[in-house]
Amino acid sequence: MSGLTQSFGIAALGGYVPLLRLDRKAAARELAWSGLPMPRTGTRAVADWDEDALTMAVEAARLLCPESAPDALRFASTSAYFTDRAQSGMALDALAMPRTVRTSDAANSRRAATSAMLDALLGGRDEIVTAGEKRPTQPGSAAQLAFGDGAAAVRTGPDAPARLAGHASFSHDLVDRYASRDHPFTYTYEERFVRDVAVAEVIMPVVRTACLAAGIAPGQLAHAAVHEPVGGCWRAAAKALGCKAPNHCEAVSDIVGDLGTAHAIYGLGLALDTAEVGDFVLLVGFGSGADAMVFEVTGPVPGASAMAAALKEGQVLVSYSRFLSLTGSLELDWGMRAEFEQKAQATVLERVGRDMIGFVGGRDSTGNVQFPKSAFPANPALSEVEKMEDERLADLEATIVSITADRLNFSPDPPFDFGLVQFENGARVLMEMVNRPAEGFRVGDRVRMRLRIKSQNRRLGFRTYFWKAAPLMRPVLGDA
Repeated sequence: MSGLTQSFGIAALGGYVPLLRLDRKAAARELAWSGLPMPRTGTRAVADWDEDALTMAVEAARLLCPESAPDALRFASTSAYFTDRAQSGMALDALAMPRTVRTSDAANSRRAATSAMLDALLGGRDEIVTAGEKRPTQPGSAAQLAFGDGAAAVRTGPDAPARLAGHASFSHDLVDRYASRDHPFTYTYEERFVRDVAVAEVIMPVVRTACLAAGIAPGQLAHAAVHEPVGGCWRAAAKALGCKAPNHCEAVSDIVGDLGTAHAIYGLGLALDTAEVGDFVLLVGFGSGADAMVFEVTGPVPGASAMAAALKEGQVLVSYSRFLSLTGSLELDWGMRAEFEQKAQATVLERVGRDMIGFVGGRDSTGNVQFPKSAFPANPALSEVEKMEDERLADLEATIVSITADRLNFSPDPPFDFGLVQFENGARVLMEMVNRPAEGFRVGDRVRMRLRIKSQNRRLGFRTYFWKAAPLMRPVLGDA
Protein backbone atom coordinates (compact mmCIF):
# COMPACT_ATOMS: atom_id res chain seq x y z
CA MET A 1 0.00 0.00 0.00
CA SER A 2 3.02 2.27 0.02
CA GLY A 3 3.41 5.14 -2.41
CA LEU A 4 5.10 4.47 -5.76
CA THR A 5 8.15 6.35 -6.93
CA GLN A 6 8.15 5.41 -10.61
CA SER A 7 5.92 7.09 -13.23
CA PHE A 8 4.06 3.91 -14.11
CA GLY A 9 0.38 4.24 -14.82
CA ILE A 10 -2.29 4.51 -17.51
CA ALA A 11 -0.86 4.91 -21.00
CA ALA A 12 -4.18 4.81 -22.90
CA LEU A 13 -7.86 3.96 -22.56
CA GLY A 14 -10.54 2.60 -24.86
CA GLY A 15 -14.29 2.08 -24.65
CA TYR A 16 -17.18 0.67 -26.63
CA VAL A 17 -20.95 0.86 -26.20
CA PRO A 18 -23.51 -0.63 -28.61
CA LEU A 19 -25.53 1.57 -30.93
CA LEU A 20 -28.98 0.89 -29.43
CA ARG A 21 -30.09 2.65 -26.23
CA LEU A 22 -33.32 1.56 -24.57
CA ASP A 23 -35.45 4.46 -23.31
CA ARG A 24 -36.08 3.46 -19.70
CA LYS A 25 -39.17 5.63 -19.48
CA ALA A 26 -40.75 3.82 -22.44
CA ALA A 27 -39.90 0.43 -20.94
CA ALA A 28 -41.25 1.41 -17.51
CA ARG A 29 -44.43 2.68 -19.16
CA GLU A 30 -44.85 -0.70 -20.88
CA LEU A 31 -44.60 -2.41 -17.49
CA ALA A 32 -46.64 0.16 -15.55
CA TRP A 33 -49.52 -2.30 -15.14
CA SER A 34 -47.29 -4.54 -13.01
CA GLY A 35 -46.52 -1.91 -10.38
CA LEU A 36 -42.92 -3.16 -10.23
CA PRO A 37 -40.33 -0.55 -9.14
CA MET A 38 -37.68 0.12 -11.77
CA PRO A 39 -35.53 2.94 -13.20
CA ARG A 40 -37.52 5.48 -15.22
CA THR A 41 -34.92 7.99 -16.36
CA GLY A 42 -32.10 7.86 -18.90
CA THR A 43 -31.20 5.04 -21.25
CA ARG A 44 -29.35 1.74 -21.19
CA ALA A 45 -27.08 0.35 -23.90
CA VAL A 46 -28.43 -2.74 -25.66
CA ALA A 47 -26.10 -5.10 -27.49
CA ASP A 48 -27.20 -6.37 -30.88
CA TRP A 49 -28.08 -10.05 -31.22
CA ASP A 50 -24.59 -10.78 -32.60
CA GLU A 51 -22.64 -8.93 -29.92
CA ASP A 52 -21.34 -10.43 -26.70
CA ALA A 53 -18.77 -9.75 -23.98
CA LEU A 54 -15.89 -10.81 -26.24
CA THR A 55 -16.82 -8.79 -29.33
CA MET A 56 -17.32 -5.63 -27.28
CA ALA A 57 -14.10 -6.13 -25.31
CA VAL A 58 -12.19 -6.47 -28.58
CA GLU A 59 -13.76 -3.25 -29.88
CA ALA A 60 -12.68 -1.41 -26.71
CA ALA A 61 -9.09 -2.64 -27.02
CA ARG A 62 -8.61 -2.08 -30.77
CA LEU A 63 -6.98 1.36 -30.50
CA LEU A 64 -4.64 0.43 -27.64
CA CYS A 65 -2.08 -1.46 -29.75
CA PRO A 66 -1.42 0.69 -32.85
CA GLU A 67 2.36 0.26 -33.03
CA SER A 68 3.49 -2.44 -30.63
CA ALA A 69 1.95 -5.41 -28.87
CA PRO A 70 1.82 -5.43 -25.06
CA ASP A 71 3.51 -7.99 -22.86
CA ALA A 72 0.12 -9.43 -21.88
CA LEU A 73 -3.58 -9.25 -22.72
CA ARG A 74 -6.16 -9.78 -19.96
CA PHE A 75 -9.88 -10.31 -20.53
CA ALA A 76 -12.35 -9.67 -17.70
CA SER A 77 -16.07 -10.44 -17.63
CA THR A 78 -18.80 -11.98 -15.51
CA SER A 79 -20.87 -12.83 -18.60
CA ALA A 80 -18.39 -14.44 -21.00
CA TYR A 81 -20.01 -17.05 -23.25
CA PHE A 82 -17.46 -19.83 -22.85
CA THR A 83 -16.64 -21.27 -19.43
CA ASP A 84 -13.90 -23.66 -20.61
CA ARG A 85 -12.28 -21.74 -23.44
CA ALA A 86 -10.02 -18.75 -22.93
CA GLN A 87 -11.64 -15.67 -24.43
CA SER A 88 -8.38 -13.77 -24.00
CA GLY A 89 -6.78 -16.08 -26.56
CA MET A 90 -9.62 -15.40 -28.97
CA ALA A 91 -9.26 -11.67 -28.37
CA LEU A 92 -5.54 -12.00 -29.09
CA ASP A 93 -6.26 -13.47 -32.53
CA ALA A 94 -9.03 -10.91 -33.21
CA LEU A 95 -6.54 -8.11 -32.48
CA ALA A 96 -3.89 -9.85 -34.61
CA MET A 97 -1.34 -9.84 -31.80
CA PRO A 98 1.61 -12.25 -31.75
CA ARG A 99 0.91 -15.51 -29.98
CA THR A 100 3.90 -14.85 -27.74
CA VAL A 101 1.78 -12.26 -25.87
CA ARG A 102 0.70 -13.76 -22.54
CA THR A 103 -3.06 -14.08 -22.03
CA SER A 104 -5.41 -14.76 -19.13
CA ASP A 105 -9.08 -14.46 -18.23
CA ALA A 106 -10.53 -12.93 -15.05
CA ALA A 107 -14.08 -13.49 -13.83
CA ASN A 108 -16.44 -14.02 -10.87
CA SER A 109 -16.28 -10.44 -9.61
CA ARG A 110 -17.33 -7.02 -10.85
CA ARG A 111 -13.84 -5.79 -9.89
CA ALA A 112 -12.06 -8.45 -11.94
CA ALA A 113 -10.84 -5.81 -14.40
CA THR A 114 -9.55 -3.35 -11.80
CA SER A 115 -7.80 -6.21 -9.96
CA ALA A 116 -6.06 -7.28 -13.19
CA MET A 117 -5.19 -3.66 -13.91
CA LEU A 118 -3.70 -3.15 -10.43
CA ASP A 119 -1.62 -6.32 -10.80
CA ALA A 120 -0.18 -4.97 -14.06
CA LEU A 121 0.59 -1.59 -12.51
CA LEU A 122 2.27 -3.04 -9.44
CA GLY A 123 4.28 -5.40 -11.62
CA GLY A 124 5.49 -2.55 -13.79
CA ARG A 125 4.23 -4.32 -16.91
CA ASP A 126 3.01 -3.13 -20.30
CA GLU A 127 -0.38 -4.85 -20.43
CA ILE A 128 -3.84 -4.41 -21.90
CA VAL A 129 -6.80 -5.20 -19.67
CA THR A 130 -10.11 -5.28 -21.53
CA ALA A 131 -13.52 -5.94 -19.98
CA GLY A 132 -16.88 -6.61 -21.61
CA GLU A 133 -20.35 -7.42 -20.33
CA LYS A 134 -23.67 -8.63 -21.69
CA ARG A 135 -25.30 -9.92 -18.52
CA PRO A 136 -28.55 -11.90 -18.66
CA THR A 137 -31.42 -10.29 -16.75
CA GLN A 138 -34.94 -11.34 -15.89
CA PRO A 139 -37.84 -9.44 -17.50
CA GLY A 140 -39.52 -7.16 -15.00
CA SER A 141 -36.46 -6.89 -12.78
CA ALA A 142 -34.92 -3.55 -11.93
CA ALA A 143 -31.58 -4.96 -13.10
CA GLN A 144 -32.89 -5.36 -16.63
CA LEU A 145 -33.20 -1.60 -16.99
CA ALA A 146 -30.33 -0.64 -14.70
CA PHE A 147 -27.71 -2.86 -16.34
CA GLY A 148 -26.14 -2.01 -19.68
CA ASP A 149 -24.00 -3.74 -22.29
CA GLY A 150 -20.56 -2.42 -23.16
CA ALA A 151 -16.82 -2.60 -22.69
CA ALA A 152 -13.77 -0.66 -21.55
CA ALA A 153 -10.04 -1.26 -21.84
CA VAL A 154 -6.85 0.18 -20.37
CA ARG A 155 -3.18 -0.10 -21.28
CA THR A 156 -0.58 0.27 -18.58
CA GLY A 157 2.96 1.46 -19.17
CA PRO A 158 5.92 3.61 -18.08
CA ASP A 159 6.04 7.41 -18.35
CA ALA A 160 2.25 7.40 -18.45
CA PRO A 161 0.11 10.56 -18.42
CA ALA A 162 -1.84 9.23 -15.41
CA ARG A 163 0.69 8.04 -12.82
CA LEU A 164 -0.31 5.57 -10.11
CA ALA A 165 0.30 7.48 -6.91
CA GLY A 166 -1.26 5.15 -4.35
CA HIS A 167 -3.45 2.09 -4.05
CA ALA A 168 -5.26 -0.25 -1.69
CA SER A 169 -7.29 -3.44 -1.93
CA PHE A 170 -9.87 -4.74 0.52
CA SER A 171 -11.57 -8.13 0.44
CA HIS A 172 -15.04 -8.39 1.96
CA ASP A 173 -17.55 -11.08 1.03
CA LEU A 174 -20.49 -8.69 1.00
CA VAL A 175 -23.34 -10.46 -0.79
CA ASP A 176 -24.97 -7.36 -2.27
CA ARG A 177 -25.91 -9.36 -5.36
CA TYR A 178 -24.95 -12.64 -6.93
CA ALA A 179 -25.50 -14.91 -9.90
CA SER A 180 -24.82 -18.65 -10.05
CA ARG A 181 -25.16 -21.67 -12.32
CA ASP A 182 -28.53 -22.45 -10.76
CA HIS A 183 -29.59 -18.78 -10.74
CA PRO A 184 -27.99 -17.06 -13.77
CA PHE A 185 -30.06 -13.91 -13.30
CA THR A 186 -28.65 -11.43 -10.78
CA TYR A 187 -30.26 -11.70 -7.34
CA THR A 188 -30.11 -8.40 -5.47
CA TYR A 189 -30.42 -7.75 -1.75
CA GLU A 190 -32.11 -4.84 0.05
CA GLU A 191 -30.55 -1.50 -0.92
CA ARG A 192 -30.36 0.13 2.50
CA PHE A 193 -28.49 -2.85 3.96
CA VAL A 194 -26.07 -2.89 1.01
CA ARG A 195 -25.48 0.86 1.14
CA ASP A 196 -24.81 0.95 4.88
CA VAL A 197 -22.33 -1.93 4.82
CA ALA A 198 -20.62 -0.96 1.55
CA VAL A 199 -20.01 2.63 2.61
CA ALA A 200 -18.81 1.99 6.17
CA GLU A 201 -17.01 -1.34 5.77
CA VAL A 202 -15.63 -1.25 2.21
CA ILE A 203 -15.57 2.07 0.33
CA MET A 204 -14.46 4.45 3.08
CA PRO A 205 -11.63 2.23 4.44
CA VAL A 206 -10.20 1.43 1.02
CA VAL A 207 -10.31 5.07 -0.17
CA ARG A 208 -8.69 6.32 3.04
CA THR A 209 -5.87 3.77 2.69
CA ALA A 210 -5.28 4.54 -1.00
CA CYS A 211 -5.13 8.28 -0.32
CA LEU A 212 -2.73 7.68 2.58
CA ALA A 213 -0.48 5.67 0.25
CA ALA A 214 -0.59 8.52 -2.28
CA GLY A 215 0.32 11.05 0.41
CA ILE A 216 -2.86 13.08 0.03
CA ALA A 217 -6.06 13.67 1.95
CA PRO A 218 -9.38 12.50 0.42
CA GLY A 219 -10.35 16.16 0.12
CA GLN A 220 -7.57 16.64 -2.45
CA LEU A 221 -9.24 14.28 -4.93
CA ALA A 222 -10.53 16.25 -7.92
CA HIS A 223 -12.43 13.49 -9.72
CA ALA A 224 -13.66 10.00 -8.93
CA ALA A 225 -14.77 6.90 -10.81
CA VAL A 226 -16.44 4.73 -8.18
CA HIS A 227 -18.48 1.67 -9.14
CA GLU A 228 -21.31 1.79 -6.61
CA PRO A 229 -23.22 -1.37 -5.64
CA VAL A 230 -26.33 0.86 -5.23
CA GLY A 231 -26.92 4.53 -5.83
CA GLY A 232 -25.87 7.04 -3.21
CA CYS A 233 -22.87 5.12 -1.87
CA TRP A 234 -20.27 7.60 -3.08
CA ARG A 235 -22.25 10.63 -1.94
CA ALA A 236 -22.44 9.18 1.57
CA ALA A 237 -18.79 8.11 1.61
CA ALA A 238 -17.53 11.38 0.12
CA LYS A 239 -19.42 13.44 2.69
CA ALA A 240 -17.90 11.44 5.54
CA LEU A 241 -14.42 11.65 3.96
CA GLY A 242 -14.63 15.39 3.35
CA CYS A 243 -14.32 14.91 -0.40
CA LYS A 244 -16.16 16.87 -3.11
CA ALA A 245 -14.92 14.91 -6.15
CA PRO A 246 -17.79 14.08 -8.55
CA ASN A 247 -18.33 10.42 -9.40
CA HIS A 248 -18.19 10.09 -13.20
CA CYS A 249 -19.53 6.54 -13.02
CA GLU A 250 -22.95 8.09 -12.37
CA ALA A 251 -23.02 9.49 -15.92
CA VAL A 252 -22.17 6.03 -17.28
CA SER A 253 -25.06 4.53 -15.30
CA ASP A 254 -27.50 7.21 -16.50
CA ILE A 255 -26.66 6.97 -20.21
CA VAL A 256 -25.63 3.36 -20.85
CA GLY A 257 -26.28 1.53 -17.57
CA ASP A 258 -24.15 -0.44 -15.13
CA LEU A 259 -21.41 -2.09 -17.22
CA GLY A 260 -20.25 -4.61 -14.62
CA THR A 261 -16.51 -5.29 -14.88
CA ALA A 262 -16.16 -2.46 -17.44
CA HIS A 263 -18.01 0.16 -15.40
CA ALA A 264 -15.23 1.60 -13.24
CA ILE A 265 -12.76 1.82 -16.13
CA TYR A 266 -15.33 3.53 -18.35
CA GLY A 267 -16.02 6.04 -15.58
CA LEU A 268 -12.28 6.57 -15.25
CA GLY A 269 -12.17 7.53 -18.93
CA LEU A 270 -14.74 10.28 -18.30
CA ALA A 271 -12.87 11.46 -15.22
CA LEU A 272 -9.53 11.67 -17.03
CA ASP A 273 -11.15 13.47 -19.96
CA THR A 274 -12.26 16.20 -17.56
CA ALA A 275 -9.21 16.26 -15.28
CA GLU A 276 -6.40 18.80 -15.55
CA VAL A 277 -2.67 18.39 -15.08
CA GLY A 278 -1.89 18.06 -11.38
CA ASP A 279 -5.30 16.64 -10.46
CA PHE A 280 -5.64 13.49 -8.39
CA VAL A 281 -8.23 11.02 -9.72
CA LEU A 282 -9.72 8.14 -7.74
CA LEU A 283 -10.70 4.78 -9.24
CA VAL A 284 -12.69 2.24 -7.21
CA GLY A 285 -13.69 -1.17 -8.52
CA PHE A 286 -16.34 -2.82 -6.34
CA GLY A 287 -17.34 -6.47 -5.88
CA SER A 288 -16.63 -8.80 -2.94
CA GLY A 289 -14.52 -5.97 -1.63
CA ALA A 290 -12.87 -3.15 -3.53
CA ASP A 291 -9.74 -1.98 -5.34
CA ALA A 292 -8.86 1.69 -4.98
CA MET A 293 -6.24 3.53 -7.03
CA VAL A 294 -5.22 7.17 -6.97
CA PHE A 295 -3.74 8.60 -10.16
CA GLU A 296 -1.89 11.87 -10.61
CA VAL A 297 -2.60 13.46 -14.00
CA THR A 298 0.50 14.67 -15.85
CA GLY A 299 -1.01 15.07 -19.32
CA PRO A 300 -3.92 14.10 -21.59
CA VAL A 301 -4.65 10.36 -21.65
CA PRO A 302 -5.17 8.99 -25.20
CA GLY A 303 -8.65 7.55 -25.69
CA ALA A 304 -10.37 9.31 -22.80
CA SER A 305 -12.08 11.94 -24.97
CA ALA A 306 -13.31 9.25 -27.39
CA MET A 307 -14.96 7.42 -24.50
CA ALA A 308 -16.78 10.59 -23.49
CA ALA A 309 -17.86 11.22 -27.09
CA ALA A 310 -19.21 7.66 -27.47
CA LEU A 311 -21.78 8.28 -24.73
CA LYS A 312 -23.35 10.98 -26.90
CA GLU A 313 -23.85 8.63 -29.85
CA GLY A 314 -26.59 6.07 -30.30
CA GLN A 315 -30.03 5.20 -31.56
CA VAL A 316 -32.94 5.33 -29.12
CA LEU A 317 -34.89 2.09 -28.83
CA VAL A 318 -38.49 2.43 -27.61
CA SER A 319 -39.78 -1.04 -28.55
CA TYR A 320 -39.78 -3.13 -25.40
CA SER A 321 -40.60 -6.32 -27.31
CA ARG A 322 -37.59 -5.82 -29.61
CA PHE A 323 -35.45 -5.23 -26.53
CA LEU A 324 -36.68 -8.49 -25.00
CA SER A 325 -35.89 -10.33 -28.24
CA LEU A 326 -32.38 -8.87 -28.50
CA THR A 327 -31.58 -9.80 -24.91
CA GLY A 328 -32.85 -13.37 -25.36
CA SER A 329 -35.71 -12.82 -22.92
CA LEU A 330 -38.34 -13.47 -25.58
CA GLU A 331 -38.17 -16.47 -27.92
CA LEU A 332 -40.08 -15.72 -31.12
CA ASP A 333 -41.22 -18.33 -33.64
CA TRP A 334 -39.10 -17.40 -36.67
CA GLY A 335 -40.43 -20.24 -38.81
CA MET A 336 -38.67 -22.97 -40.75
CA ARG A 337 -35.91 -20.70 -42.07
CA ALA A 338 -34.56 -20.45 -38.53
CA GLU A 339 -34.42 -24.26 -38.17
CA PHE A 340 -30.82 -24.86 -39.09
CA GLU A 341 -27.61 -25.60 -37.23
CA GLN A 342 -24.10 -24.52 -38.10
CA LYS A 343 -21.55 -26.87 -36.61
CA ALA A 344 -18.06 -25.41 -36.53
CA GLN A 345 -15.29 -27.99 -36.91
CA ALA A 346 -12.19 -27.66 -34.74
CA THR A 347 -10.06 -28.77 -37.69
CA VAL A 348 -11.38 -25.92 -39.84
CA LEU A 349 -10.81 -23.39 -37.06
CA GLU A 350 -7.26 -24.69 -36.67
CA ARG A 351 -6.56 -24.08 -40.36
CA VAL A 352 -8.26 -20.75 -40.96
CA GLY A 353 -9.64 -19.59 -37.59
CA ARG A 354 -6.91 -17.02 -36.92
CA ASP A 355 -7.33 -15.47 -40.36
CA MET A 356 -11.13 -15.37 -39.92
CA ILE A 357 -11.35 -13.80 -36.45
CA GLY A 358 -8.41 -11.52 -37.26
CA PHE A 359 -9.79 -10.70 -40.75
CA VAL A 360 -6.39 -11.33 -42.33
CA GLY A 361 -6.22 -11.62 -46.12
CA GLY A 362 -3.25 -12.18 -48.39
CA ARG A 363 -1.23 -9.95 -50.70
CA ASP A 364 0.51 -11.53 -53.70
CA SER A 365 3.68 -10.36 -55.46
CA THR A 366 1.67 -8.11 -57.80
CA GLY A 367 0.09 -6.25 -54.87
CA ASN A 368 -3.33 -7.87 -55.29
CA VAL A 369 -5.13 -8.50 -51.98
CA GLN A 370 -7.73 -11.18 -51.55
CA PHE A 371 -9.79 -12.67 -48.75
CA PRO A 372 -9.82 -15.45 -47.88
CA LYS A 373 -6.33 -16.48 -48.86
CA SER A 374 -5.98 -19.25 -51.43
CA ALA A 375 -3.15 -21.45 -52.66
CA PHE A 376 -3.40 -19.85 -56.09
CA PRO A 377 -3.83 -16.06 -55.96
CA ALA A 378 -6.20 -14.38 -58.39
CA ASN A 379 -3.41 -13.62 -60.86
CA PRO A 380 -3.76 -15.16 -64.36
CA ALA A 381 0.01 -14.92 -64.92
CA LEU A 382 0.69 -17.48 -62.18
CA SER A 383 0.66 -21.22 -62.70
CA GLU A 384 2.07 -22.33 -59.35
CA VAL A 385 1.58 -21.69 -55.65
CA GLU A 386 2.78 -18.28 -54.42
CA LYS A 387 3.35 -17.43 -50.78
CA MET A 388 1.13 -14.51 -49.79
CA GLU A 389 1.91 -11.80 -47.27
CA ASP A 390 -0.60 -11.17 -44.47
CA GLU A 391 -2.86 -8.15 -44.99
CA ARG A 392 -5.20 -7.27 -42.10
CA LEU A 393 -8.52 -5.85 -43.28
CA ALA A 394 -10.21 -5.34 -39.90
CA ASP A 395 -8.72 -1.89 -39.38
CA LEU A 396 -9.46 -0.57 -42.89
CA GLU A 397 -12.44 1.32 -44.26
CA ALA A 398 -14.32 0.13 -47.33
CA THR A 399 -17.11 1.16 -49.73
CA ILE A 400 -20.39 -0.66 -50.34
CA VAL A 401 -20.62 -1.67 -54.01
CA SER A 402 -23.78 -3.80 -53.75
CA ILE A 403 -26.42 -4.16 -51.06
CA THR A 404 -29.47 -6.34 -50.38
CA ALA A 405 -31.98 -5.99 -47.55
CA ASP A 406 -33.36 -9.52 -47.26
CA ARG A 407 -36.47 -10.47 -45.26
CA LEU A 408 -36.53 -14.08 -46.43
CA ASN A 409 -33.18 -15.13 -45.00
CA PHE A 410 -33.39 -15.65 -41.24
CA SER A 411 -32.05 -12.93 -38.99
CA PRO A 412 -32.89 -12.46 -35.28
CA ASP A 413 -33.24 -8.73 -36.02
CA PRO A 414 -34.50 -8.34 -39.60
CA PRO A 415 -33.87 -7.30 -42.27
CA PHE A 416 -30.73 -9.27 -43.11
CA ASP A 417 -28.45 -6.72 -44.80
CA PHE A 418 -25.55 -8.02 -46.87
CA GLY A 419 -23.51 -7.04 -49.90
CA LEU A 420 -20.10 -6.59 -51.46
CA VAL A 421 -17.65 -4.13 -49.94
CA GLN A 422 -14.59 -2.84 -51.77
CA PHE A 423 -11.33 -2.09 -49.95
CA GLU A 424 -8.89 0.39 -51.43
CA ASN A 425 -6.15 -2.25 -51.50
CA GLY A 426 -8.20 -4.22 -54.02
CA ALA A 427 -9.89 -6.76 -51.75
CA ARG A 428 -13.60 -7.25 -52.37
CA VAL A 429 -15.56 -9.23 -49.76
CA LEU A 430 -19.18 -10.35 -49.41
CA MET A 431 -20.19 -9.22 -45.91
CA GLU A 432 -23.11 -8.81 -43.55
CA MET A 433 -24.01 -5.25 -42.52
CA VAL A 434 -24.84 -4.12 -38.98
CA ASN A 435 -26.03 -0.94 -37.24
CA ARG A 436 -28.50 -0.22 -40.02
CA PRO A 437 -29.04 3.55 -40.48
CA ALA A 438 -32.58 4.92 -40.51
CA GLU A 439 -32.52 5.33 -44.30
CA GLY A 440 -30.95 1.91 -44.84
CA PHE A 441 -27.62 1.06 -46.47
CA ARG A 442 -26.81 2.49 -49.91
CA VAL A 443 -24.26 1.79 -52.61
CA GLY A 444 -21.34 4.16 -52.10
CA ASP A 445 -21.65 4.28 -48.31
CA ARG A 446 -18.36 4.14 -46.44
CA VAL A 447 -18.15 1.43 -43.80
CA ARG A 448 -15.84 0.20 -41.06
CA MET A 449 -15.36 -3.30 -39.68
CA ARG A 450 -16.88 -4.58 -36.42
CA LEU A 451 -16.23 -7.97 -34.79
CA ARG A 452 -19.50 -9.88 -34.37
CA ILE A 453 -20.87 -13.36 -33.80
CA LYS A 454 -21.01 -15.17 -37.14
CA SER A 455 -22.78 -18.41 -36.24
CA GLN A 456 -24.33 -20.00 -33.17
CA ASN A 457 -25.09 -23.61 -32.35
CA ARG A 458 -27.26 -23.44 -29.25
CA ARG A 459 -27.62 -27.22 -28.98
CA LEU A 460 -23.85 -27.67 -28.72
CA GLY A 461 -23.22 -24.33 -27.00
CA PHE A 462 -20.74 -23.02 -29.55
CA ARG A 463 -20.32 -19.85 -31.58
CA THR A 464 -17.90 -18.50 -34.16
CA TYR A 465 -16.89 -14.93 -34.93
CA PHE A 466 -16.22 -12.81 -37.99
CA TRP A 467 -16.25 -9.16 -39.00
CA LYS A 468 -19.24 -7.26 -40.34
CA ALA A 469 -19.52 -3.85 -41.98
CA ALA A 470 -20.99 -0.89 -40.08
CA PRO A 471 -21.49 2.80 -40.99
CA LEU A 472 -18.52 5.07 -40.31
CA MET A 473 -20.60 7.58 -38.38
CA ARG A 474 -23.09 6.95 -35.60
CA PRO A 475 -26.09 9.21 -34.96
CA VAL A 476 -26.09 11.64 -32.06
CA LEU A 477 -28.20 10.37 -29.18
CA GLY A 478 -31.24 12.60 -28.76
CA ASP A 479 -33.07 13.26 -25.52
CA ALA A 480 -34.81 10.07 -24.44
